[in-house]
Amino acid sequence: MTAETLPGYRGKLRELLTKAKVGVGDVVRVHTGGDSYEGTLLPRVENADEWHLVIKQKTGYNIGIAHADDLRVEKVGEAIKPEFRPPPLPPVKEGLPKVSIISTGGTIASRVDYVTGGVYAAMSSRDLFSIVPELADIAQIETDILYSVFSENINSDHWEGMAKRIAETIKKGADGVVITHGTDTMGYSTAALSLAVQNLPVPVIFVGSQRSSDRPSSDSATNLVAVVNAAAHAPFAEVALGMHEDTSDDSIIFHPGAKVRKCHSSARYAFQTVNASPIARYRSGKFEMIAEHYRPRQKSEPVIMNRFEKKVALLKFHPGFNPLIVDSFIDAGFRGIVFEGTGLGHVSEACYDAIGRAEKAGILMGMTSQCIWGRVNMNVYSMGRELTRRGVEPLGDMLPETALVKMMWSLGNTKTTEEARALLLTNVAGEYNDRTPYARREP
Repeated sequence: MTAETLPGYRGKLRELLTKAKVGVGDVVRVHTGGDSYEGTLLPRVENADEWHLVIKQKTGYNIGIAHADDLRVEKVGEAIKPEFRPPPLPPVKEGLPKVSIISTGGTIASRVDYVTGGVYAAMSSRDLFSIVPELADIAQIETDILYSVFSENINSDHWEGMAKRIAETIKKGADGVVITHGTDTMGYSTAALSLAVQNLPVPVIFVGSQRSSDRPSSDSATNLVAVVNAAAHAPFAEVALGMHEDTSDDSIIFHPGAKVRKCHSSARYAFQTVNASPIARYRSGKFEMIAEHYRPRQKSEPVIMNRFEKKVALLKFHPGFNPLIVDSFIDAGFRGIVFEGTGLGHVSEACYDAIGRAEKAGILMGMTSQCIWGRVNMNVYSMGRELTRRGVEPLGDMLPETALVKMMWSLGNTKTTEEARALLLTNVAGEYNDRTPYARREP
């Protein structure tokens, strides 16, 4: 038996199942203590104990059976394994705008395994198109699988690849680009692509889902219809993120890529524009522009600046923060540190010496705020002034996530720390506001 045949099973229980030539998905009869149980053998999660096997009975209930010296397992059949079979693609309608859907994975490109109840990345952008046939009435869809990963596994290498693929797609004549992405780190990716692909002629819109696309409660179809409409017809040419505005399916809001944050773990309105205005709203088949200033569609060649320095850290200050953490990054040769400080941008006096050493080591440092709304102002209190004297740059109302990406990008696309510092403090993609507007989510 291979590792994939008995995922999660270890030790003596695995030996027993292997000897019985049983694998996950097989119908088994388990004998122990004079009792017998029949059902489909299920996988175990990676961190589960090694002493219980789990089967799903015909009643639909799962039961766990402990290993014992008299435990005996026999294979009595094979279960019908769930298989996703997308319907055929709808015909392409000539004359419609051309939109490319680039899949990177995440919940919107996932499906449920109804044997185990787990969710895993399995669907391509082609599958998404085939189960939302309304897209054929909006645009000529081209689908492209770039990655198939959950968003926790996305890193700067993926951002570099996305930037390259977006530019290639636009040069081939796409009137808009849609990127499907897991929601948990999508805000980092939208910030990265806002910087890595500049001078856009058409919209580049990220989209995700809070429910996998084969669940009845999924928000993926509504999101996809709206973002494909935006990619095909919206008047702006920016990197944006399109998701539900509230709990209903009435409207999709488009957030600026460098000013968006995931603020709820599971709600449909998880994403909010922070310290800025959303770009637009899609409702009842129509667009409503919200932002006063935005980059319009135009004839231009995208400019790629897709290098990111990996040795940059984002450190969240908290009571009792140990400055040895800063020292560890100095010793590891890191080139940049973004602090997520308190209110107006402070950390404790205990950190001063370590920060001074970081400055002497040539490490670029920036300060953001733990507060969701507002901006840092390191001139108000002496602690802030002490930090700026030690080389910590105040980063205005930039989000900590965006600041991390911006510093990685600034260091990756310059030759010296001073050049990177100047680029970090330059407003490239709307990541800074000169004055922070009063904005918050209404309760």
